[in-house]
Amino acid sequence: MKKILTFIGLALLSSSLYSQGSPDYGSGLKLNLNPEGDKYVRFILWNQIWLRNTEMNPGTMVSDEATKNTWNIGNRRLRALAYAQITKRYMVLMHFGINNQTFINGGAPGTTGTGGYGNGKKPQMFFHDAWNEYAVFLPGEAGKFSLSLGAGLHYYMGLSRMTMASTLNFLTVDSPIFTWPLIDNSDQFARQMGMFAKGKYGKFEYRFSLNKPFATNLAPVDVTNPAARVAVDNNGNPKFSKAGYVEYQFLDSESNLLPFKVGSYLGTKKVFNLGAGFYHQKDGTRTSVNSQIEKHDIALYAIDAFADLPLGNAKNKTALSAYAGFYNYNFGPNYLRNLGIMNVGSNDPNFIGDKAIAGAGNLQPMIGSGNIYYLQAALLLPSNADKPKIRIQPFAAYTNKNFKALENSSSQFDIGANWFIDGHHAKLTTQYSTRPTYTSASAEPKSKGEFILQFQIYL
Repeated sequence: MKKILTFIGLALLSSSLYSQGSPDYGSGLKLNLNPEGDKYVRFILWNQIWLRNTEMNPGTMVSDEATKNTWNIGNRRLRALAYAQITKRYMVLMHFGINNQTFINGGAPGTTGTGGYGNGKKPQMFFHDAWNEYAVFLPGEAGKFSLSLGAGLHYYMGLSRMTMASTLNFLTVDSPIFTWPLIDNSDQFARQMGMFAKGKYGKFEYRFSLNKPFATNLAPVDVTNPAARVAVDNNGNPKFSKAGYVEYQFLDSESNLLPFKVGSYLGTKKVFNLGAGFYHQKDGTRTSVNSQIEKHDIALYAIDAFADLPLGNAKNKTALSAYAGFYNYNFGPNYLRNLGIMNVGSNDPNFIGDKAIAGAGNLQPMIGSGNIYYLQAALLLPSNADKPKIRIQPFAAYTNKNFKALENSSSQFDIGANWFIDGHHAKLTTQYSTRPTYTSASAEPKSKGEFILQFQIYL
């Protein structure tokens, strides 16, 4: 039995590694603690640097200069993750790093101006994940059923596959962001503190969690007309949140050793999954009507499908990857949140004209009460070489957002390609994206664009 369990553990680990598209990577940065290799410590390090050209929203300046367009370089992610499988049943994980450092922002708290402690410098490193877990039923111990329980600051946030996506192997350059609907409000960079249960039953994989959200305290604007209410993030002493995600894996079974869902297997697995998930927190937002505070539940639901399928014969190594999701969000009346990744723009007080209601820079209506449809797909181009120096994967994505706070829905597109040097471990990604720009809640949205070149190393 011990040999069987050891084989299962090593198979899960090796399949996870090879899924990154590099047959030469082996076991990575792994320190075995016994000859069998079922007691070990593994380290993962990665860095993602972005070179960008961004078309700014109207009414934007960068530093003290009005601008319509700007080039910049930013450190999207610099992370380190370590986990230890001390016994077959017990594991502890820690994940820390920095995000979103630019030449003008993302620095340590209190950084101002220029010089040694200037804007954007010396960013604060923090824990993204820190949890431990215990395997109550290992695979094979209770028939088709397995179960692990854990607690800590964790990523088992339910809702959808992309809500728990790995940042190491995105199909596009990054997450569409709205799939992390609480990002840095009532969560800590898409994580909350709580307890979780995960496991499988045959072809089904499940994960559920009970968490204490981080407190939010925005003051709602008081109105006299109930139809004009705008919900804001204010959960007071937060009530516990509940989250879950269940999927059926029709073809190959995916590893659930870690919560991070793979974005593209590059043809190394044959995967087709259907999933559904939820997130619910009672009294998560508030509005005010005639100085009477009303509380509203946060109720989020999603269904999605994921496919990663080798095409043709093994010699050509062609593969199709695709994801489709439908998201139904209810944060309360007219809730709307504007976000922009590594936004370097600020408001230009001297601008004359219609400004974007989302704000300056690359801000856009990202999350809100309403419905979102998302689709992405890619084709890994064929190669006859045993170990090709470059693999190319063109991709495209489409997002449609219909928020109740805005009279008109928006559509946006991403198009680009991954240029794999050593699978996901060393790759370049080029992407051009559009985003909607509204000058009023009743206006038809216009589009602005952004070009991104990402340099990724992952060990």
